[in-house]
Amino acid sequence: MKTTISSKGQIVIPAELRQQDAIEAGQEFDIERLERGEYRLVRRSTRANQGVVDWLLACPEKGFFVAIESESTDTL
Repeated sequence: MKTTISSKGQIVIPAELRQQDAIEAGQEFDIERLERGEYRLVRRSTRANQGVVDWLLACPEKGFFVAIESESTDTL
């Protein structure tokens, strides 16, 4: 697929590829120069639970997510 670099140096990933790989705005990528004119673009992995707390706090059922007290396991 063909893409163009913007005047700000930005590269657009075509919509078809973004949809196939579930790429969303704000996701981070690493770019590596392999040799002159050849580059590799790799999506950075995210933490397994990244965004879960925000998702729970946004729940329309207020009070659904509440912090619980935890007990120490030091005496077990």
